[in-house]
Amino acid sequence: MRVAVQFVAIAIVVIAISANAGRIVSLTAGMVAIPTAHAQARDAGDVAEGMRLYLQKGDCQACHGWAADGRKMDSQMPDGSNLRETRLDRARLIQTIKCGRPGTGMPAFDKFAYTDGRCGMKQTDLKTPMPDPPATFQPREIELLADFLFAKIIGKGPMNRARCIEYWGSEVEACGEFPR
Repeated sequence: MRVAVQFVAIAIVVIAISANAGRIVSLTAGMVAIPTAHAQARDAGDVAEGMRLYLQKGDCQACHGWAADGRKMDSQMPDGSNLRETRLDRARLIQTIKCGRPGTGMPAFDKFAYTDGRCGMKQTDLKTPMPDPPATFQPREIELLADFLFAKIIGKGPMNRARCIEYWGSEVEACGEFPR
């Protein structure tokens, strides 16, 4: 009886921990497995692809800056948030990329965000039209962009020379603005 109670208690703790972390728990033959792609180290190729999406396809740097610190690259573009200091969790970040931020300059990168109600509203419900993004992203691309942001940007503190070199993979011209 005592062993059964301990097993149930352990299972409850594991389920509670996994629910809070957004992970899936499977109990198989008395063993606990917690598989999650995002708990493990992100694949370097995926992070590189996410960086490419940030800098090129989505042109996120135009508003958020190359370092995602809110220092935009194009004075004609809206002011972007400092993503280095964001408090958004992964789910909220993905929702923001997918649906944009109505009433701000943040576009929806999901092509159908406001056509079928997947973002909670339809185009006719918006008070002001959403800005057009430079390109739209497929769901997998949004995941890759989030992987990049969590690996290289979010929670990493202000950009400095060492972080700049780590970000680019070598010392590039952009790193020259930071003292040695």
